[in-house]
Amino acid sequence: MFEKILIANRGEIACRIIKTARRMGIKTVAVYSDADRDAVHVAMADEAVHIGPAPAAQSYLIIDKIIEACKQTGAQAVHPGYGFLSEREAFPRALAEAGIVFIGPNPGAIAAMGDKIESKKAASAANVSTVPGFLGVIESPEHAVTIADEIGYPVMIKASAGGGGKGMRIAYYSDEVAEGFARAKSEAASSFGDDRVFVEKFITDPRHIEIQVIGDKHGNVIYLGERECSIQRRNQKVIEEAPSPLLDEATRKKMGEQAVALAKAVSYDSAGTVEFVAGQDKSFYFLEMNTRLQVEHPVTEMITGLDLVEMMIRSAYGEALPLTQDQVKLNGWAVESRVYAEDPTRNFLPSIGRLTTYRPPEEGPFGSAIVRNDTGVEEGGEIAIHYDPMIAKLVTWAPTRAEAIESQGEALDSFAIDGIRHNIPFLSALMAHPRWRSGNISTGFIAEEFPEGFSAPEPTGEIAQRMAAAAAAIDHKLNTRKRGISGQMRDPALLHFERDRVVILAGQSYPVTVDDLGDQIVVTAEDGKTWTVESDWRPGEPVWSGEISGTRVAIQVRGLLNGVALQHGGAAAEARVFTRREAELAALMPVKENAGSGKQVLCPMPGLVKAILVKEGQEVKNGEPLAIVEAMKMENVLRAERDGTISKIAAKEGDSLAVDAVIIEFA
Repeated sequence: MFEKILIANRGEIACRIIKTARRMGIKTVAVYSDADRDAVHVAMADEAVHIGPAPAAQSYLIIDKIIEACKQTGAQAVHPGYGFLSEREAFPRALAEAGIVFIGPNPGAIAAMGDKIESKKAASAANVSTVPGFLGVIESPEHAVTIADEIGYPVMIKASAGGGGKGMRIAYYSDEVAEGFARAKSEAASSFGDDRVFVEKFITDPRHIEIQVIGDKHGNVIYLGERECSIQRRNQKVIEEAPSPLLDEATRKKMGEQAVALAKAVSYDSAGTVEFVAGQDKSFYFLEMNTRLQVEHPVTEMITGLDLVEMMIRSAYGEALPLTQDQVKLNGWAVESRVYAEDPTRNFLPSIGRLTTYRPPEEGPFGSAIVRNDTGVEEGGEIAIHYDPMIAKLVTWAPTRAEAIESQGEALDSFAIDGIRHNIPFLSALMAHPRWRSGNISTGFIAEEFPEGFSAPEPTGEIAQRMAAAAAAIDHKLNTRKRGISGQMRDPALLHFERDRVVILAGQSYPVTVDDLGDQIVVTAEDGKTWTVESDWRPGEPVWSGEISGTRVAIQVRGLLNGVALQHGGAAAEARVFTRREAELAALMPVKENAGSGKQVLCPMPGLVKAILVKEGQEVKNGEPLAIVEAMKMENVLRAERDGTISKIAAKEGDSLAVDAVIIEFA
């Protein structure tokens, strides 16, 4: 076996590969840019080599620097992870010339399948059902419009070398094709160094289902079941699960065998994923093949009990696959949530900054469920603008889909992050969404269920009652602590005074009595309903966890002036606990409203100004594009929200702006 391997990547996937290599007794080498000097993967590896400035195009994407790092450290093989150089045919060829093994598929397979245009041609030649589209390279916006008109709308404009949602746009009308073409080409060039794009029919109400394949250098290829990745936003996967709630065993077998046949046609010899778009009637069409390890590979590992990274390493070393197709067994259900540094309440705009709090849920078995968290950050670390905004992949496994979703919801409620904005509130809301729980989903789920964007719903029903009971218990704990700090005597009259409380939660009033029984707190409502609350929560901790009337509960807690902000079960609300008289007076307090700034266009996220599309004095209409800001490898078009005249351009192309920096002012 290899004695030392280099990981040509960063973040959580680099850490993930290092864990497997360490278990196999293989030493590891990390590479890092200026921005990643203090990153977790650098500290985890046995050795680390600096490879350049923060931009990926000057560090992680430079093949010569990776090869030099191998020579410098004596690394015998390179695992590319996903993204960056993982699907560049030139990378394994250059490694081979230097006598270094590539832990991935052979260059010929990458050329045939890694290129989205070539893979569709190969699939078509093999009589695999493919989505209607134009498989040639499109040279101009006008050409793209002509093709789209011929195919019929809606269409998908897609980077040939793309992946991860980068370089992809959906166009529903001809007017959207030209702009989508320009944005897709630009994103593809900056993310993959290849600006070729193609156009294909966008299947309405589709589901995204992919088959995991693994091959060796002896001609063996098997499939390891499927993953469903239909919960997407802007073509970026958000939630993945394995298996799919859509497929039956016959359809799974048909898709798997088709994926294996395609892989064998190109002598595929590593881990890869054959992606399909599926109809609600279980019909399916080949989309593309990702010739690398997928972000969502953990859900397959959880239901198969296999380590895909280890299988890739052993295949690259020349070992045969350890099992045959009939030995592959799928067990239970796994769900993965991608935790991103983005603000779901501001159209999911990227967020950067320092992680002042980073407390993921505890990993391991909990009853019949298992929690796993793949991450590459730590408390005190910084989320920079240069790379993908993913912080972690939270995975739960359980015997059934319902149990895996329930476990995922509890784990998300236990995941505390401060210092940046993040999408955990949105993920929690998804776990509680009845349509998601039913399995009746499509790639349009988020757009259909959250057409006005996301704001955490206010708690209702049992969720609200749990939060009110927890708020009363938290308030009691805080009051007990305050008395101890100030040296107050435990006067019986004072304790009786504190016993009668009113919890104000999301505008609703919950009069309760609170009884401290030592090892538990009993909260009683006016109608006589009681909640027995048990927790070892201490003031200042970001997550309250314990049991409420025998049910395990985790609630996010953040301090407010005279109250706490709570988040649980996908709902969020501010809670304030008063005496009866304080509650009467609080109801009379006026509500302060924030003033708007409708005459300015502000930078919605920290980012780089790629283009200013208007001039001072120009009249613009509602919806007209004003500027393009790039953040975390994605280009965001800022549009006018009303008709008006541009009075001042406050930023220029190439400026690096902070969030809420003024870009344009209206008269």
